[in-house]
Amino acid sequence: MDPVVALRMIAFFKDRAREDSRRVMAYRNAADIVEALDDEQRERLGRTGDWQSLAGVGPKTAAVIAQAWAGREPDTLVQLRTAAKDLGGGELRAALKGDLHVHSNWSDGSASIVEMMATAQALGHEYCALTDHSPRLTVANGLSPDRLRQQLDIIDELRERFSPMVILTGIEVDILDDGSLDQEPELLDRLDIVVASVHSKLKMDAAAMTRRMVRAVSGGRATVLGHCTGRLVEGVRGTRPESSFDAAQVFSACRDHGVAVEINSRPERRDPPTRLLRQALDLGCHFSIDTDAHAPGQLDFLGYGAQRALDNGVPADRVINTWPVDKLLAWAAA
Repeated sequence: MDPVVALRMIAFFKDRAREDSRRVMAYRNAADIVEALDDEQRERLGRTGDWQSLAGVGPKTAAVIAQAWAGREPDTLVQLRTAAKDLGGGELRAALKGDLHVHSNWSDGSASIVEMMATAQALGHEYCALTDHSPRLTVANGLSPDRLRQQLDIIDELRERFSPMVILTGIEVDILDDGSLDQEPELLDRLDIVVASVHSKLKMDAAAMTRRMVRAVSGGRATVLGHCTGRLVEGVRGTRPESSFDAAQVFSACRDHGVAVEINSRPERRDPPTRLLRQALDLGCHFSIDTDAHAPGQLDFLGYGAQRALDNGVPADRVINTWPVDKLLAWAAA
């Protein structure tokens, strides 16, 4: 077994199981180190078994490499694969054709565009949108206009490599205090998918937050309203209460302007809360079930979001990422 493949698969399953991301990175970094070796270096290390002589390879990753090099599936991978559980979603999860909210190491993700897209392809996605952060979110290394243009060029170069899966261009753009979007309008118009999210001043008073969100989804450039309340219900970042806003006004604006309400699949978010999810459904909104993945294994979180949608009676035809890519892009453009 290729040691690089084994290490990346272990990282995938550890991410999927929500293990400590810093420890998971040890496996991804070791994969990068081994991948950079030439054939002669690999052969020499394979003969001596001295994989730990490589800076950045520790005892656990060295054991994985040695077992894979010897032609067997590493014990750690066997254990993780065996322990992996169905994340739910049933028929609705099976109907999802892609993911519209995904991050790479261009912003605050932990893996390259290539690794994220390769994982999406392996999961059977027909399309996947890359939506790294926008400039104002400096803590997440948001993309300046120039960096976003560079990323778009790279995506153009990768399209043929991942065909027939379609890489959709996109961004998770900050909704600024006044409801404007944190990127050049010309660039937003070039993108397939624009996920608009609030990341700052989450405790803004309800009336101001309502105006802010309504303006953002009414401007003709947003495709999806991301994690609408901003809440955190568990996890290493702690908990955070919901933002306050008039949900009827915001969701009605989403419905009227063709913006999907995101069902964010991250277990620490579960956003929107159940009462708001049902309100958006009753108001006639469309939805997008997204992972908000920051690592390859998190791309399989779609099951969590699909299960919440299933539990609340969201029909598949109201979920835009159950649609074929041509229908999705026509709806987003309109």
